[in-house]
Amino acid sequence: MNWQDDIRALRELRPRHILFLCVQNSARSQMAEGIARYLAPPGITISSAGSSPAFVRPQAIEVLRELGMDITGQTSKAVADLDMSTIDAVITLCAEEVCPMFPRPVAKFHWGLPDPARAEGDKLAAFREVRDELVARIKALFA
Repeated sequence: MNWQDDIRALRELRPRHILFLCVQNSARSQMAEGIARYLAPPGITISSAGSSPAFVRPQAIEVLRELGMDITGQTSKAVADLDMSTIDAVITLCAEEVCPMFPRPVAKFHWGLPDPARAEGDKLAAFREVRDELVARIKALFA
C-alpha cells in the first residue's frame, strides 16, 4: 500500500485523533504534528510521540518556521504518556530503524521517511525535503 492509498483509507476512517509516531519524537513526527495542526480541520486532535523521546530538533523548528508554522511549544513525548483511548489512527514515520509498536489495536499506517537528523552533509536541506514530503501528504489528507 502506498501513501495515497493510506490517505483514502484515513479519509474513510474519519479519525478524530491522529498520532504521528517515530522513535525519538524529535524530527519527522514533530514536523508532522506541527504541519497537521496547521492543516487539520477543527475537531481533529493531532499528537506525536516516540518510544525513546529525546528533544525537538532545532532544524525541525527552523524549517517549519520558514512556512510560518511555529512548533516551539511542542515537546518530545513518550507513547506511554498519551491517553491511548482517544487515538483512532497511528502514522509511523520511521524508515531505517525499528518503529515503536502501538500498544492497542488502532488503524495503523506507515509513511517511512528518512531521518533528516542522520543525513550526511546539509542537514537543513534534508529537513526541508522531509518537511515538503510531509506537507504534500498531510495537505492531501485534509484537502
